[in-house]
Amino acid sequence: MSLKDSFIKPEWPAPTNVCAVVTTRIGGCSDAPYDSFNLAFHVGDEPSKVVENRRKLLIALNEIAPCGPPQWLQQVHGTDVVDAFSEPKRRAQTVPEADAVTTTQRGLPCVVMTADCLPVFFCDQSGHRVAVAHAGWRGLSNGILENTLAKFLNPAEVMCWLGPAIGTTAFEVGSDVRDAFLRVDPAAESAFTVKANGKYLADIYDLARQRLMKAGIGMISGGNLCTVTDQERFFSYRREQTTGRMASVIWLA
Repeated sequence: MSLKDSFIKPEWPAPTNVCAVVTTRIGGCSDAPYDSFNLAFHVGDEPSKVVENRRKLLIALNEIAPCGPPQWLQQVHGTDVVDAFSEPKRRAQTVPEADAVTTTQRGLPCVVMTADCLPVFFCDQSGHRVAVAHAGWRGLSNGILENTLAKFLNPAEVMCWLGPAIGTTAFEVGSDVRDAFLRVDPAAESAFTVKANGKYLADIYDLARQRLMKAGIGMISGGNLCTVTDQERFFSYRREQTTGRMASVIWLA
């Protein structure tokens, strides 16, 4: 089986020139607890293993559609969005601090990494611009999705796909997380279910949909995968703490 066959491809009505995939933990060379297709340097994995996994990723992406080296990010649970660097050498060597990345250039993969946080893909109906955002609860509550959408000319022409993230049965949070969302929009209360211990189960997919719909996006797909419960395919920080990271990649062919 080719590595690309293990990738998850969004089911959304994107233009044919928009390529998007989410990697799984399958098909790499990293040892436990990063087994096996870990793509992150910052989690404690042997750097040479990550280099090899990223090499294999680029080969697999090119089997889908020709592209250069991806634009990686140093993610900080913030709300900054960057344009991917056009020069392949700079893109390969420079890792900007941001939580979303966008481009209008062909063959330029935009990447975020996750292991429970929500990856959100964006593209317009014309296939002119793509973007991907890393939405943990902090970034989501503070506006990372709205900031990413601001890179597009018309929200009504943008569609989104919600990738694998922590599911509603696993995402237990305190009142501080709930309050952070309710301060922005009281309607977010519907995404929280109180537990007997006084904490809440949060629906990160519902929270993202609410924010996207309020921002004017009508085409929203995905939101039906759980990184915590699907141990065979996904890394999960909530489940394992020390673990690898998947990549959500989008580019224009």
